[in-house]
Amino acid sequence: MGHSRYFAGHRHEMSAFLPARYERVLEIGCGEGGFVASLSPGCERWGVEQHAISAEQARGRMHRILVGDFGAVQDELPDGYFDLVVCNDVIEHMPDHDAFLESLTHKMRDGAYLVASIPNMRYYYCLRELLLRKEWVYQDHGVMDRTHLRFFTERSIRRMLTDHAFEIDRFSGINRLRGLRRVLRAMFFVLLTFGYYRDILFPQFAFRAIFRRRAADAKS
Repeated sequence: MGHSRYFAGHRHEMSAFLPARYERVLEIGCGEGGFVASLSPGCERWGVEQHAISAEQARGRMHRILVGDFGAVQDELPDGYFDLVVCNDVIEHMPDHDAFLESLTHKMRDGAYLVASIPNMRYYYCLRELLLRKEWVYQDHGVMDRTHLRFFTERSIRRMLTDHAFEIDRFSGINRLRGLRRVLRAMFFVLLTFGYYRDILFPQFAFRAIFRRRAADAKS
């Protein structure tokens, strides 16, 4: 994957999911550090980025930047330190998202926040391709990005968070489907199912979740 909008994006739509207070932030897949503009000015900012050129761009915006994938650099991150972790379009790129989240929780304080966005596999376009066109064509970006290794729905995201001791504080679809004809077609299915298919209107879900360390983990 070349240098692209993946690394230069600011993700302003994710700022609404940030908690009111935090001091130590870890952003996985920070790219060039554009999301820093949405963070509180006084917070301590750490970034992990495997794209070396982007990491160098982010260096001036972070207090510390680690170059490499999370698995390679996680031992350089302090345990139980961060009260906010940001994963904007990151979890779907992990070979084992459960192992990633489990490792991530070791770096978080009890009561810390995880703010993240994840593509929605039940997005209108995906269902249209699968059900009507019988197709599964990878793209250079979007839900069907060819670099995605994991695929999620709203229900599976919620289950994943619960499985890893996260309590969902805020959850909603973002970057809603646009275009009058496309919206009308999608809304037909939403109305036909009395709102059950309303999740197909969103290419991504975003959430803020609170990490609650389990009693057994606290003793170990």
